[in-house]
Amino acid sequence: MIVRSKAPLRLGLAGGGTDVSPYSDIYGGAILNATISLYAYATIIPRNDGKIILNSFDRQKSYELNAEMELAINGKLDLHKGIYNRIIKDYIGKPLSFELSTYVDAPPGSGLGTSSTLVVAILGAFVEWLNLPLGEYDIAKLSYDIERIDLAMAGGKQDQYAATFGGVNYMEFFDDNKVIVNPLRIKNEYLNELAYNLLLFNTETSRFSSSIIERQSKNIINKESKSIEATHKLKEQAVRMKEALLKGEIDKIGEILDYGWKHKKLLAEGITNPLIDKIYDCAISSGATGGKISGAGGGGFIIFYCPQNTRNKVINALKQFGDIKRYEFTNYGLTTWSV
Repeated sequence: MIVRSKAPLRLGLAGGGTDVSPYSDIYGGAILNATISLYAYATIIPRNDGKIILNSFDRQKSYELNAEMELAINGKLDLHKGIYNRIIKDYIGKPLSFELSTYVDAPPGSGLGTSSTLVVAILGAFVEWLNLPLGEYDIAKLSYDIERIDLAMAGGKQDQYAATFGGVNYMEFFDDNKVIVNPLRIKNEYLNELAYNLLLFNTETSRFSSSIIERQSKNIINKESKSIEATHKLKEQAVRMKEALLKGEIDKIGEILDYGWKHKKLLAEGITNPLIDKIYDCAISSGATGGKISGAGGGGFIIFYCPQNTRNKVINALKQFGDIKRYEFTNYGLTTWSV
């Protein structure tokens, strides 16, 4: 038997940062995101020799371990091992022997939610293999707990829910880790126009989002008024983005993105840098009406909204800095199957 799964990466369109504790616990957060046709994949092949083999093909890493009740978290494919440890602890109660192989269509630090999406994909493969009684909210919540609590990796809450549910969603975050996912029914012509006009630009740089998020959280804890007010504005941005998409006011998207980017830069040090600013200014001067870093900031991918017929002019202007990544919006989240 072979068990497979895939989960989509996401574009954070609005509200990024409001899903991060302690802001979401104190004030409540709101995010609008959309999944795209880039994926994290996981394959499990059961074994009966008492061994565990972990492969990360995109990172070119492979480890062979003895099947034990708990695998050591030591910096070597810790996401893979952390999921296994929680599965054994909460559901199985005995060691499992298998080969787990993963691949992600975008590199770590890209800002597309790669690590959280990978957790969802791996967890989904275990759910399929072991027939675990977990629904969508359960999988997203458990993925969050494994990454943020068990492995102590700083970050927000949106990525796990985006990867699990898929589609275009307006998400609300409350205290006690309560999350409500509201799927948006957006007309196909609106989504097609958005996909055509919204460029996904690869800066060909990466960053450690955890350090930026830690600074952002610290600013909220220390009651830094500038950071708190900026996060309030980002929550407002999510509401404005939702209304524009539902009403088909697509050419307002650039303005809304620019509004959010101006406030996002105030959340914490390191979200932007001279290269990012130069890329952003180049896109705007070439016809884009707005954009933002995807994810926490500091590097990775940037999205730009290019209205009317400005798309190709912006693409040509940005060639000096990196490449455009082609994508489509997807309607489906985590998918699992066995062969």
